[in-house]
Amino acid sequence: MRDVATKTIVVVTTGGTIAGTASPDGAIHPTVDGSAFIANAKAPADVDLRLHDLMSTDSARMSFVEMDSIAAAVATAMADESVDGVVILHGTDTMQETAMLVDLQHDDARPVVFTGAQRPADHSEPDGPGNLTAAIALAADVESRGRGVLISFGDEVVPARGARKVHTTDLRGFDGTAAARKVLGRCAIAGTRVDIVTLYPGVDATAIDAYVAAGASGLVLEAMGSGNANPTVVDAVRRSVAAGVTVVVTSRVHEGPVAATYGGGGGGVDLVAAGALVSTNLRASQSRILLAALLAHKSPQADIADWFSAS
Repeated sequence: MRDVATKTIVVVTTGGTIAGTASPDGAIHPTVDGSAFIANAKAPADVDLRLHDLMSTDSARMSFVEMDSIAAAVATAMADESVDGVVILHGTDTMQETAMLVDLQHDDARPVVFTGAQRPADHSEPDGPGNLTAAIALAADVESRGRGVLISFGDEVVPARGARKVHTTDLRGFDGTAAARKVLGRCAIAGTRVDIVTLYPGVDATAIDAYVAAGASGLVLEAMGSGNANPTVVDAVRRSVAAGVTVVVTSRVHEGPVAATYGGGGGGVDLVAAGALVSTNLRASQSRILLAALLAHKSPQADIADWFSAS
């Protein structure tokens, strides 16, 4: 019979640098088997670990298909009432996207914690083991209940909503921007095409028109300043919206709210007048995940606007 004081944490492995070792040519590949993490994990004495060795891939290679699989693995784990929390080992390149997707679907008080590593497993001073230890402890902590999905990394804990990778190599690789948390519910996003277009001085409509022609259901504009563009982009947005594409504006600036403030020359006011929606706080990578999820849910445009204004 299970000791009522014992907590069960499911560890879902997906690959990434934390599972990586260097090949003869120096390139890092995820090669460490999931069972090795369980065997070597330093879990608290009252915690039992249960392995779900889901996949082994670099997170930069992930698509919505793999992200859906991870979200499904979390849902399966949470369907077991004996499970107290879930830890997901994930590559850092796209951790903020997958964590966002899971957070949109996670309507359970039990903790879900993402972690990974900046250094591979065969590094002389790997950071993965310490990150895994901290993530397990966080997932088992009763104080983590009701906080949504978390990222535990480099002695920092960051809510998934608003999280982003802020350094390519520093061991404290993640930071976050405060964002309101609502739960959308389960829905696969594979097959829903949403593209990101980065704006810059002199940008034209080439990328926007190409993505629409390729079948995009949504576009996220990583705009300048507080959400600004130029008249050429505004015209392209107007054409896209008329074609049934949902366009969301965010900013390439790391901090601060996005708002329709400037007009008359392609600013945020003009983009909104052309039919674009504004993502107040989320930046491009997580705005893309939210838009894909909302479109997969077949949410009305008014609801999509409300989600982005409140996120």
